[in-house]
Amino acid sequence: MTSVGFIGLGNVGGKLAGSLLRNGFDLTVRDLNREAAQPFLERGARWGESPMAMAKGVDILITCLPSPAASAAVLEADDGVIAGLGPGKIWAEMSTTDQAEVLRLGEMVRAAGADPVDCPVSGGCHRAATGNIAIFAGCNRPVFERMLPVLTVMGRRILHTGGLGSASVLKVVTNYLATANLVSLCEALATSRMAGMDLNTAYEAIRISSGNSFVHETESQVILNGSRDINFTMDLVSKDIGIFHEIAKRSGLDLELAPLLVDIFRDGEARYGARELSPNIIRRLEEQIGTRVLAPGFPAEIADDEPEEPGYEVKPGITA
Repeated sequence: MTSVGFIGLGNVGGKLAGSLLRNGFDLTVRDLNREAAQPFLERGARWGESPMAMAKGVDILITCLPSPAASAAVLEADDGVIAGLGPGKIWAEMSTTDQAEVLRLGEMVRAAGADPVDCPVSGGCHRAATGNIAIFAGCNRPVFERMLPVLTVMGRRILHTGGLGSASVLKVVTNYLATANLVSLCEALATSRMAGMDLNTAYEAIRISSGNSFVHETESQVILNGSRDINFTMDLVSKDIGIFHEIAKRSGLDLELAPLLVDIFRDGEARYGARELSPNIIRRLEEQIGTRVLAPGFPAEIADDEPEEPGYEVKPGITA
């Protein structure tokens, strides 16, 4: 059995690591918060004394951290991941990060004799918990083939996106689209409320129409419930759409919508705090209209009601 080290047991990372442990992988874990690791240790995982020790002791070392800076610190420290890597090992970056940064760290990983892969996830914490989330993987094909048995345990649909860094680009592209959808849904729900529509009916109208989306079927529900809880915060949205905007600018594109979304979430952070739940961006509109956008019967959090299934590779151009 492939041995795996997992650094970063937050909202997403803890669920991905849980899938590995649930499916019998030889797992070593580490987090700045030792208490976050305790449930894993009680179920048979080992504690990683340092990132370097973990990298030396496993076949695949995964990082799933909140920012590019956090990943760089874990990899480049004197007792960091790179110091423990060698031939035959893989570093897998599951954080949402910048393409330029993953390429920079990837060169250091290769210099140590190991192979890098960026493999961020998409689909929400509820799907990470059940192993049904989607995973993008950027690396050469032989590395992808070695990673696939691990990725198909953590996720259901696995897409090989090309070379190192390609997965990170596509991850922030998809997060940008989700953010644009969230902001437009907030406006749609607030407008429906002020136009006198029943919001349960408005929700269904959007759901069965051309206006439907993954974001509507998840985030609109917790918006209308009032919990606004999808385990994702405004600072993380700002980071992701900021990375997307920087990629566009480096590519010579002068975008119109992206800067507006960046400004909206910067304003949300200034008003409500960086760690405010991201769907509460609707509070900007609720304050404007002087009422809450709520409706009865919606859940406080989203659960994945699909059974856990074995993952598989998705081939571009082929419907799966």
